[in-house]
Amino acid sequence: MKLVNFKTNKFTSYGCIIGDEIIDLGSRLKSELPDMIDVIRENQYDRIRELSETLTPDFNLEDIEFNIPIKTPEKIICIGVNYGNRNAEYKDGSDAPKYPSLFLRTPGSFVGHNQNILRPPESEQLDYEGEIVIVVGKGGRRIKPENFAEHIFGLTIMNEGTIRDWVRHAKFNVTQGKNFAKSASIGPWIVTADEFNSYDNLSIETRVNGEIRQNDSISNMIFKFPYLLSYLSTFFELKPGDIIATGTPVGAGARFDPPIWLKPDDVIEVHVPSIGTLKNSVKDESIMG
Repeated sequence: MKLVNFKTNKFTSYGCIIGDEIIDLGSRLKSELPDMIDVIRENQYDRIRELSETLTPDFNLEDIEFNIPIKTPEKIICIGVNYGNRNAEYKDGSDAPKYPSLFLRTPGSFVGHNQNILRPPESEQLDYEGEIVIVVGKGGRRIKPENFAEHIFGLTIMNEGTIRDWVRHAKFNVTQGKNFAKSASIGPWIVTADEFNSYDNLSIETRVNGEIRQNDSISNMIFKFPYLLSYLSTFFELKPGDIIATGTPVGAGARFDPPIWLKPDDVIEVHVPSIGTLKNSVKDESIMG
């Protein structure tokens, strides 16, 4: 099932996608499950799936605005340098990582599908990073790798937009360059775990203005889903609705010579065949006096 958070000109809600239409579940369940994250927290997926089978759609996709799939996750965890040839891109002579690199992002640094990503006035070095994203269903600590699938609610897509010169703005962290307001995107929807027979053969492609910049398979990940859920839950308590961005392949704009930064009116599409396509355009952030 594809689940979407959306907005009309009158209200916000969530629902399931049937073809090019949406069944509005949030309006029908607002007293019990007012938001999609409540469906996950209360383990009510079977209920909404059964309900959706009895209803007719309420809206066309073209008539709604996409919100990020989980509006208020407790954590947005991002994994760095997680494809086999990404470490070599840094050209620093370092060995392959023994453990995942990671950082956190805030919900306000993202927009939804078909929304504009903003390039801030502080820098022209806005870059793209296409990523496959895990949405945590069942939370936990010290999850065993062999049990990882029990903890996945579904998958979505991220363009993990980055302001490159602010990633190195301080000595030890990347937080600044990863959290500019509306500099990245998530969506368009969540494809629930029951739609996947396996997580072994997912592929991802990032296009800028139609040109393929990134193209890789999850099989090339250094740290795959079972390890990530086990490792992260060693120190975090993973919670329902948490977001885990699993890393980006080679081919980000910073790695070209010279670098190719995103500019206004560029169109970025991140495509995962079993999920869909996340599409956004770039605009300059307007500064209010």
